[in-house]
Amino acid sequence: MKKILITGASGFIGGFLVKEALNRGYETWAGVRSTSSRVNLQDERIRFIDLKYSDRESLTAQLADFVREHGPWDYVIHNAGLTKTLDKRNFYRINAQNTANLIEALAASGCKPEKFLLMSSLSSYGRGDEKTFRPISLDDPQLPDTDYGKSKLEAENYLRHQSYFPYVILRPTGVYGPGEKDYFMEIKSVKSGFDFAVGFTPQRITFIYVKDLARVAFLALENETILNRHYFVADGDVHTDESFARMIQDIVKKRHVLHARIPLGLVYVACHCSEWIGKLLNKSMTLNTDKYIILKQRNWICDVTPLQEELGFTPEYPLRKGLEESIEWYCKEGWL
Repeated sequence: MKKILITGASGFIGGFLVKEALNRGYETWAGVRSTSSRVNLQDERIRFIDLKYSDRESLTAQLADFVREHGPWDYVIHNAGLTKTLDKRNFYRINAQNTANLIEALAASGCKPEKFLLMSSLSSYGRGDEKTFRPISLDDPQLPDTDYGKSKLEAENYLRHQSYFPYVILRPTGVYGPGEKDYFMEIKSVKSGFDFAVGFTPQRITFIYVKDLARVAFLALENETILNRHYFVADGDVHTDESFARMIQDIVKKRHVLHARIPLGLVYVACHCSEWIGKLLNKSMTLNTDKYIILKQRNWICDVTPLQEELGFTPEYPLRKGLEESIEWYCKEGWL
């Protein structure tokens, strides 16, 4: 039985990666902090490890002990990361430095995997072409314009420049599914009769259902010819913020919804105010200055041809099917 480590296993994406690993028969180790919730990690087959990412020496010693007892993992999916924070330096500490620490500790402890998969983000590329709206290509220069995106690029670059083990980098677009909280806010808003889009030019947006993303991760790991490659991950369809909201409206069967577009200037002020309030309350807020840059971006279309051709990926969940399953879950769990 092959062994796999999945970091960030207590999070939204991590929980689905763990389920996919178990379904495929892996001995599955979930990297979870002692303080993290394990509500989505109830399967008795899951093994847990609390990795000491922030201290490279301690992490190396911890992994050396692990190897002596269990042997190395065959695969590592590094999914742990930070998406919002009060102090933007935390992005670089957790997303970039902790990735470097894990890579070095795996190598130094004799715990080298056959392949290392980094879950990155489309944000590591920055803004797409907003005149022609051509898809962002893997060959485009990476010019991230958020601290989150810059920290993800740092992690990517560290992985690309090491020679200890082969790697794959996945850059998903908008990941949605049961238990996801940001898109859920929009679903909740539409169900209550309101849809607020940002800016007067519609956003072109792309999505990947979380179960499809988990499947892509294992397609990339298990295909022995896929070495030192990187991919955008999306279902291949393009939507606008308005068509997305109207699809939700149709699924939740809400006859009357006020669809309004808010000027970017107003959103800019709201994001700055929200971030300031967050600092006062010592709480990371959904609306912040990094989020404003993401909301302002009009083009989130990316070229998934390499994903389709090299991995043979076709989505099992186009947007409507994925939204229907997600909304059914939100209703069943009492979120909606």
